[in-house]
Amino acid sequence: MLNVVCVNWGLKFKPIYTQTLYNMVQRHLTVPHKFICYTNHIKLQKIVKGDNVEIRKLPFAEEYQGYWNKLSLFSPEANLMGPCLYFDLDVVILDNIDCFANFGNAETFGVMRDFGQPQMYYNSSILRFNNSNATAGIWKPFLEKKSEFMRLQGDQNVITDLVAKKPLVKNMKIFDDTWTQSYKWLDRSQTRFHKTSWTFEKSEKAKVAIFHGNPKPHESDQEWVKSNWK
Repeated sequence: MLNVVCVNWGLKFKPIYTQTLYNMVQRHLTVPHKFICYTNHIKLQKIVKGDNVEIRKLPFAEEYQGYWNKLSLFSPEANLMGPCLYFDLDVVILDNIDCFANFGNAETFGVMRDFGQPQMYYNSSILRFNNSNATAGIWKPFLEKKSEFMRLQGDQNVITDLVAKKPLVKNMKIFDDTWTQSYKWLDRSQTRFHKTSWTFEKSEKAKVAIFHGNPKPHESDQEWVKSNWK
């Protein structure tokens, strides 16, 4: 069975973000799955409601902060077995996402190209992985050079380094660019973001809108965002 996975660490995202992601997944994913949220907020067990929800404690929440906790999903301590589909909490699912769930085969490591520098980096807002190869390809190399890697800008820089520049993860494939859209970039080469203007059109083909950085979904007053982020 597919594991749909997210991380809610610290105070950046209120519980409504976890609940909303769960709701969107239920509306737009037909593949049998369970929804797993890793967190340092045990209270989520009482707040987030759903028939197939599982709240787990982040295995290294006291050691890592913020986005670094995403890398712990690749650890044996995360106890993730089988194919996994990860989403950042600040995405807005717009359409059926079975294409992400069925991407490649059970061992495929699926990742999307970055928006700002698509030829150089990957964006880790959505990941399709299986720890049968991601543990050896990402987690173990990260631990071996942790102090060096943690001087990088963030988790997706580590993933880019290990998946693309030093390909230790086997069976890596890139998601179709049309499946995702940014709330900042017109396409993967042209910025459209301006801090005083948050009005952007919805892509006709996009399955998921990525709200990387600011603004966040709850800050948008556009109808297409509000009608999907609920």
